Amino acid sequence: MYAAVVFLPLLGSIIAGFFGRKIGDLGSQIVTCVGVGLSALLSVLIFIEVVVNGHTLTVPLLTFIQSGDIHVEWALRFDTLTAVMLIVVNWVSFMVHVYSIGYMHHDPSVPRFQSYLSLFTFAMLMLVTADNLVQLFFGWEGVGLASYLLIGFWYEKPSACAAAIKAFVVNRVGDFGFALGIFGVYMLFGNINFDPIFAAAPTKAAAVLHVFGRDFPALTICCLLLFLGAMGKSAQLGLHTWLPDAMEGPTPVSALIHAATMVTAGVFMVARMSPLFEYSQTALNVVTIVGAATAMFAATIGCVQNDIKRVIAYSTCSQLGYMFFAIGVSAYQAGIFHLFTHAFFKALLFLGAGSVIHAMSDEQDMRRMGGIWKHIPLTYALMFIGSLALAGIPPFAGYWSKDTIIEAAWGAGTPIGQFAYVMGVAAAFLTAFYSWRLLIMTFHGKPRADEHVMAHVHESPAVMTIPLMVLAAGAIFAGYIGFEYFVGEGMTQFWGKAIFLLGDHEAIHNAHHVPSIISLLPSVAAVSGIALAYLLYMFAPGIPGVLARQFRGLYLFLLNKWYFDELYDRVFIKPAFWLGYGMWKGGDGALIDGCGPDGVAAATRDVARRMSLLQTGYLYHYAFAMLIGVAGFVTWYIVKVG
Repeated sequence: MYAAVVFLPLLGSIIAGFFGRKIGDLGSQIVTCVGVGLSALLSVLIFIEVVVNGHTLTVPLLTFIQSGDIHVEWALRFDTLTAVMLIVVNWVSFMVHVYSIGYMHHDPSVPRFQSYLSLFTFAMLMLVTADNLVQLFFGWEGVGLASYLLIGFWYEKPSACAAAIKAFVVNRVGDFGFALGIFGVYMLFGNINFDPIFAAAPTKAAAVLHVFGRDFPALTICCLLLFLGAMGKSAQLGLHTWLPDAMEGPTPVSALIHAATMVTAGVFMVARMSPLFEYSQTALNVVTIVGAATAMFAATIGCVQNDIKRVIAYSTCSQLGYMFFAIGVSAYQAGIFHLFTHAFFKALLFLGAGSVIHAMSDEQDMRRMGGIWKHIPLTYALMFIGSLALAGIPPFAGYWSKDTIIEAAWGAGTPIGQFAYVMGVAAAFLTAFYSWRLLIMTFHGKPRADEHVMAHVHESPAVMTIPLMVLAAGAIFAGYIGFEYFVGEGMTQFWGKAIFLLGDHEAIHNAHHVPSIISLLPSVAAVSGIALAYLLYMFAPGIPGVLARQFRGLYLFLLNKWYFDELYDRVFIKPAFWLGYGMWKGGDGALIDGCGPDGVAAATRDVARRMSLLQTGYLYHYAFAMLIGVAGFVTWYIVKVG
């Protein structure tokens, strides 16, 4: 059972990938859906065994690396953190697989798409069941590879290829830091297995690293490098630029990457490494600041985007910021709780957006939508539920997890925690605003699409809407059901040893005892954001245009995503191209080829050309050359003999 939950998706991927032409589209869809579906069912059984019955275990598979003192086993670790992630990854992935049957039915490469989806799922499962840092890195890079394949699935589109390359390259920046962090942990602990590292963490709290003539806290350096990897994979401020462009992939890919798998890998990894981060307050402070800034930054951009999928993408970026600043104030349980609830309502919103795009003949611009809620009432209702959960309106799932995070930030009792609280409340206001801006622009008002498109607006088939209903159930009930266990009175027993907290880190406990005004403010902000969206886009739709013209600079600043892409293009990309061109022409072409192969060939040709000038065909030229030769030999003889 424990090995099957990981390897069934891989088996489905191999069958669909290598034998897709023989078994056809339907066969590929069946084999991948069955593989992931069985994994989803097994993950429920594992959750019961591990969490409810308290039987945590590690399942050894084989020896991965044996080199000198390094001994790495390929083993599957099952504790509460793993069990929660298995539920999230497998069930959301299963819904995406089923949904793809309807969404991708017209695509000529269905077996390849289904194979990539299952490969992605397998890589994520390897990541969350890892028992050591090397195995974690294997799953980490596997997720990156599969995301490259999925984002660039429609490789005939230049924009899709560019987006896939961008995601791959930006993640390599973070992954370089992650790899250095793994090296640092090995140098510090002499081990890469989790249990020995966690056991030795207290003894290494005061260890220093001597670099550049100065001493640095070794544990802090390792944690910051690991967090750099998490920033790339989870699209935090600075390494976030790949995430919106990833929308070039098919909509099911967006749901899989942005809801439950790739982007949550960084959150999972930092939570898994809590025994290290707990002993580095500096690292925790950095995580808090970056997370809070990301939550606010992405929310501001989401307020002005016009592509329905990009709005939801920036929403993902913002919600990941919440998860990280929860971890930064040592409320790991709240961060994972939000990861859990977010997976359901964000997958619901992405797949709902796919249903809208399907109904609107592949249109994604909200400015060309409107007035369609009567045509697709089920999709509208389900997206409304997802938006209520995202905005944090009680009793929907997002309310229980997001409000706990915001309250924990205040409960940390530190200036950085208060900064995170303020950013969290402000982001909650903006989240509710852009969520209802999306709903109103998409479903309400007068139709802005042409008559031909409106004539073909229709509800999606059952194979697409049933997964939406399942996810909607999670968006409604997951928060209420999970609250007591994830962050409530049963928290200690639920998590067991999966998450480590120092005794003086009381943010998660203090979250339940904050003043009423602190607890109510996020909900007030959310309701205010919804009210403002109704005012600007339902009752007075001319105002947004006036504001955009009045504050054109600010509007363009947000519309162009704070100009991060332009900044990176000028600072990194153009100098890299200039350097590459110079090395190509000056270094490789002029120096290496010029003095090497090309130079030798050119010199040989030149000598041959000059020698050919002697071959004139005139007898007296040859006689003269012979006389010169004879004179030369005579001269040599006289000199030699004399």
